[in-house]
Amino acid sequence: MPPEAQLMQLTSGCLVAPAIYVVAKLGIPDILKNGPKTAAELAVATGTNADALYRVMRATASVGVLEERSDGSFTNSPISDTLREDWPSSTKAMTLWMLEPAHWRVYGELMYSVNTGKTAWDNVYGEPIFESLFGSMRDLGEVFNQAMTSFSRQTIPAILAAYDFSPFGTIADIGGGHGHLLGAILKEYPAANGILFDMPVVLDGALPMLESCGVRDRVDLVSGDFTEAVPVVADCYLLKHIIHDWLDDKNKTILGNIRASMPDSARVLIIDGIIPPAGEPSFAKLLDLEMLMLPGGKERTEEEFRTLLESAGFKMTRAIRTPSPSSIIEAVKA
Repeated sequence: MPPEAQLMQLTSGCLVAPAIYVVAKLGIPDILKNGPKTAAELAVATGTNADALYRVMRATASVGVLEERSDGSFTNSPISDTLREDWPSSTKAMTLWMLEPAHWRVYGELMYSVNTGKTAWDNVYGEPIFESLFGSMRDLGEVFNQAMTSFSRQTIPAILAAYDFSPFGTIADIGGGHGHLLGAILKEYPAANGILFDMPVVLDGALPMLESCGVRDRVDLVSGDFTEAVPVVADCYLLKHIIHDWLDDKNKTILGNIRASMPDSARVLIIDGIIPPAGEPSFAKLLDLEMLMLPGGKERTEEEFRTLLESAGFKMTRAIRTPSPSSIIEAVKA
């Protein structure tokens, strides 16, 4: 396509994204797994307007989400299949989180963040995002937790394939949410025990996840705030999608609190995206805008991780890329 057409295609993403949200929110892919249906049939099943729903589905089919057949019915495409709740690495929860109206509203304030360097979320809602998710907007917070669990399902197999956890007797997941990553690791390494550290409101939802992995009896739950202290002694400390939420000053505090408790032989594993060199496409370069507008953090290059770790008294030993959007940055005490 000529450059003008390419640009129009890119800017029309503001229409594509909410159309995909409607399809996901209504559970259209779950209904279509049983076979083709017309928009009229789907409108009855979802309690929506048939003409409006058809136009949304036609639009999503035009970009490969759903398939429109010559008889006017729709079926799932390989892309929309991933929006099914029963899909092994379902994208539905993450799609809903990214496009829930309260979240979507903040994207319109990117210019505020560019002008000020401050978080658009705070400007829109008058409080930091995690205070909203675990306080005033707990329903949205549950959507967020489900999205993080869903994203973990996409990245965990790559992490397990890329890193050998067998040397560790105790593995601590710091800010580990409902424990999906920790549960998967302990299931793979039955000789290890685990510690799940997070806020009490988050840990309340962890038990079903740990029980489903069959590791509940090997995990201690420890509640707290990692910006104040991390009273956890382990051989390996996991920080999955934590460091990118904050700028260096707060991360130095978090890493310093871990360092104060960790044995000299222990490892810290930061699991985040790594920004590649200039000119290379990367999901992390887009996710970096989310970090700018919401928590006020950033995605980092490998050198930026090295500098951050050194400032907190660590030495970065290696960076392991995986086929997923997440990489593993390993560090030890300097």
